[in-house]
Amino acid sequence: MENLTLSNGVKMPLEGFGVFQIPEPEICKQAVLDAIKNGYRLIDTAACYMNEEAVGAAIKEAIDSHLVTREELFITTKLWPSDYSYEGAKVGFERSMKKLGLDYLDMFMLHQPYGDIYGAWKGMEELYKDGKIKALAVANFYPAKFIEFAKLVEIKPMVNQVELHPFYAQYDAIKIMKDYGCIPQAWGPLAEGKFDIFTHPVLSEIGEKYGKTAAQIALKWNASRGVSIIPKSIHPERQLQNIDIWNFELTEEEMSAIDSLSLNHSEIIDHNQPSVVEFILGFKVTND
Repeated sequence: MENLTLSNGVKMPLEGFGVFQIPEPEICKQAVLDAIKNGYRLIDTAACYMNEEAVGAAIKEAIDSHLVTREELFITTKLWPSDYSYEGAKVGFERSMKKLGLDYLDMFMLHQPYGDIYGAWKGMEELYKDGKIKALAVANFYPAKFIEFAKLVEIKPMVNQVELHPFYAQYDAIKIMKDYGCIPQAWGPLAEGKFDIFTHPVLSEIGEKYGKTAAQIALKWNASRGVSIIPKSIHPERQLQNIDIWNFELTEEEMSAIDSLSLNHSEIIDHNQPSVVEFILGFKVTND
């Protein structure tokens, strides 16, 4: 597995495992255990996924069984806007840490760009300075908001997790992130199964050359751009496929062919839609 070096020198795996939309505790726990067994070391969850406890249980079992050490893992979780404030960030952090069963966190993210992002970040900066968090990050911060935020905070985001896949390439956004020393990370690197991505002719034809699937080509394309990827699957065989992308390289022509698929807009979620903002600010994450 290749690593990326964050702006503070911390190493982060280029590929990890995501658990979005796996709320069932036993299914989530087993999926994370399988992922660790299959070589994943970055595990990405969030307070609003409602599965931090299951992720924590899997981590504990993996460590207790000597499958992996805590130091080998890179664990990410995210703060939801209902906890956005200086004190709220600390409360949300402690809640997540209790559910995960950890004594430090590798990366803590602001999950959305709405609400008291500056108050929450100030609280997160203090947790970072206290050594409780190894890296600070944001998610869904698109160029204008990202630039404003990066210019106004003391510690700039080290990672920005946004929608990145062959049908929404976002090269301009990636350039801006990198200009500010921020690593782009892809949520939905397989486009949540849209656009016939698993059988797409461009991806499939390239895959035939290397003995890879269309999905593996889509993941390799992002990784080749220096984008961290966190694909999700509850199936061990698919997990193995998703991580088996490190024994070949795409040519410039193949990268360009995949670039040409981009629609230059999202067909999954538009964070500028009023209804999306209302939902985000109306959803609460609690101790329940």
